[in-house]
Amino acid sequence: MSGRTFRNETERPWASNAVVFSPSGTPEAEFCVGDDIPALVTDVHGGIWTAYGDEGIYGGHPESGAGLAGWDSQGRTSWTPKGRLPDHPLEGCTAATENEQVWLVWCSGSGSGGTFLTRITPSTGDIASYPSPVPAPDGFAICDNRAVLTRRDHNKRSVELIRAELNGTTWAVTSRRRLRLPGRVVMHCGQGRDGSLWLRAGNTWLRIEA
Repeated sequence: MSGRTFRNETERPWASNAVVFSPSGTPEAEFCVGDDIPALVTDVHGGIWTAYGDEGIYGGHPESGAGLAGWDSQGRTSWTPKGRLPDHPLEGCTAATENEQVWLVWCSGSGSGGTFLTRITPSTGDIASYPSPVPAPDGFAICDNRAVLTRRDHNKRSVELIRAELNGTTWAVTSRRRLRLPGRVVMHCGQGRDGSLWLRAGNTWLRIEA
């Protein structure tokens, strides 16, 4: 998957930037899932979920403009926010899955700012959004009411590791620590899978449990 796409003329379709592979590694479909994608995750049924950056949101691709989107495995739009977010997104941060649910983490585009954790239930399309306990995390994983978030240190081999718990409608930080890594965190290469955060540091993938 490439985070960017383009078209040379307005009447032409957007260039493909996503490929779906079979379990054996054979390409099955190729299509476009929007422009400027800093966060992408797939759900247990093969659905694709994307959060966009400002160049995509304010660019010309129609689905990128809403800030968040869901796609099926053939490249058809399956979900849009439809005005149900607490603010308009400006930048996607990271993403995670937990069982049947998908979480997209994004920063607000309003003057007051803010980062939000949005939980989507693909089977119904329902969403719930919570203020993030950490501004603009680059890694996120969740298990029940526990979450782990990370913020990379620019040009350093370390991250801030934050743990949080959901108390009703509020996420509260329970611990913070500095974690030394084998390499610098690779941007847009942190996502959660069923309670485990996979974070790429240099040529190494780290697994951190929520």
